[in-house]
Amino acid sequence: MDVDDITTITVLGAGNMGHGIAEVAAIAGYDVRLRDVEDDLVRAGYENIEWSLNKLAEKDRLDADPETVLDRISLLVDLSAALEDTDVVIEAVPEVMDIKIDVYEEVAEHAPDRAIFATNTSSLSITDLSEVTDRPEQFCGMHFFNPPVRMQLVEVITGAHTSDDTIEAIEALAEAFGKTPVRVRKDSPGFIVNRVLTPLLNEACWAVHEGDADIATVDSTSKYDIGLPMGAFELADQVGNDVAHHVLEYVNSELGQAYEPCPLLTDKVEAEQFGEKTGEGWYDHDEGVAIPTDAGDPAIERRLLAVLANETARLIDNDVAPIEAIDEAMMLGAGFPEGPGKLADEAGVTTLVETLEERHAETGHPRYAVSDALERIADDGGFYPDGGDETDTRAYEQISVTVEDRVGHIEIDRPHRMNSITVQMLEEIDQAVESLQEDDDVRALLVSGAGDRAFSAGFDAASAAPGSGLEATELSRYGQQVFGAFEECPKPVVAAVDGYCLGGGMELATAADMRIAGEGAQFGQPEHDLGLLPGWGGTQRLSAIVGEGRAKEIIFTARNDYDAETMADYGFVNEVVDSGGLEERAWELARELAAGPPIAQKFTKRAILAGRDDTDAGLEVEASAFGHLFTTDDVWEGLAAFQQDRDPEFEGK
Repeated sequence: MDVDDITTITVLGAGNMGHGIAEVAAIAGYDVRLRDVEDDLVRAGYENIEWSLNKLAEKDRLDADPETVLDRISLLVDLSAALEDTDVVIEAVPEVMDIKIDVYEEVAEHAPDRAIFATNTSSLSITDLSEVTDRPEQFCGMHFFNPPVRMQLVEVITGAHTSDDTIEAIEALAEAFGKTPVRVRKDSPGFIVNRVLTPLLNEACWAVHEGDADIATVDSTSKYDIGLPMGAFELADQVGNDVAHHVLEYVNSELGQAYEPCPLLTDKVEAEQFGEKTGEGWYDHDEGVAIPTDAGDPAIERRLLAVLANETARLIDNDVAPIEAIDEAMMLGAGFPEGPGKLADEAGVTTLVETLEERHAETGHPRYAVSDALERIADDGGFYPDGGDETDTRAYEQISVTVEDRVGHIEIDRPHRMNSITVQMLEEIDQAVESLQEDDDVRALLVSGAGDRAFSAGFDAASAAPGSGLEATELSRYGQQVFGAFEECPKPVVAAVDGYCLGGGMELATAADMRIAGEGAQFGQPEHDLGLLPGWGGTQRLSAIVGEGRAKEIIFTARNDYDAETMADYGFVNEVVDSGGLEERAWELARELAAGPPIAQKFTKRAILAGRDDTDAGLEVEASAFGHLFTTDDVWEGLAAFQQDRDPEFEGK
């Protein structure tokens, strides 16, 4: 069946996943039959769809009127009526093999011969389910992620009997839904995301169970050091401890004791502490989740990444999916800032192999047995031995540099590490500023952080371990020099700040000429908590912007929770905008500055900098510059534009 032939879709099961899939299909313009075993269940699913559509409309995220979408959905209990003349059946009944088998035995009797069957199972065997039907070649997996209306990923899974036409039609259908399909080449327990994610969550439990860490340490490590969207235990509570346990039990039964659920996780499930849905799991969700930002442990980080890399290598070796597909799936389905392949390469695959070997020698547990595939990958130089995407021609590894509309954009590009600054990054920033300063096509600079969690959370101490006072002194001087280049650059510099802007990250923002911040930005100089002080110009530049009293307050208190509005009141932030509109407004401001008079901008920066510690020197630069500007073409262009009521076109002459 071609995707163009698909007009009617039957969704079996009106629970969270079922009604979500039905909503996605209806928004995409398909006629949808939503079916469950009781009218109350179907009605509850419909009401959830109605509520969701109205919310989407309120946020201008729905092209059609909610009523138009709802009119495409029929509510049914009678199975034969739900299946009559349908094109695709998407099954989303409870994740119990016996229940699914019963459903498919009955569905096969009533569905048209042409109908494709797609199961939304998160881990069960596609092949086993397909063999219950009379058309295993028209059977595949179509695994959505919760909530389907928001989550972009759909795993499209090939069973042992699935035809190419079937898999291609369902991939195209997922795209028609506005989703990103990732093909799972082979029916393997847990497919991609759950197969990689649940061992990671399980290892987090083992670390606590074995007394090597507490929950705060593990979650701080996974969230702020590895850069996952949540702490491991926080994520387990969101996924559902019962779901994670179920997947592990199933994979364990299929693949062996390496996937044995940690007793600590089993205890949680037996106590029915499933997480957010029960109000209690690893956290009490009535009280909220608080994860320390600085409690990470490098040994726990290596341990978690080692398990992650080992499982990823097994999937590749078993031809379940290539590394590019695995990384894409983990980013889309689990919110990873980078895929496990790239995370492992950055940590060093050889180091992770050694970590597994040490753990296996110490514990003897099969979950630490190094796969042959991971050893080969280590020997080859990593998951991406050639550096990844061959189309990526950047000259930099930890920043991204582009030029658009006369604006040179420097993006700190380590989102998985909260955009923390390394010595290598300082070198790259130094090179980038020099290059952009010399580029005549660039008239302003914009600095931002990749992702939406941090502008920069500060210095990554793991990137340099000074062994003497001299080395630390040189590091301080080098950072001062690099950030000072923004001040000395003759072109205006804008910093667009969202998320965490702490320590060295705040010192970087301080070196910009203007700062625009999203409402969710969080500032601070926490160095005093470490017995240090801001060493990249923070003690000097901050005072020049907010005054000595405020600078001392910010540095002495070592707080890391100054919000954007407070920093605007202090004079540090020039403008606060809604975080969703930060990028657009930052570019708008940078383009405005790029359209300004380059020579006047250069001399203005020079005069302000000269007068910071010596007012007379600053005034002298100001007077000299004022006289020089009257000899430039830009002044006469500005005067002419003013008289003619038009925008000036400055050329820097």
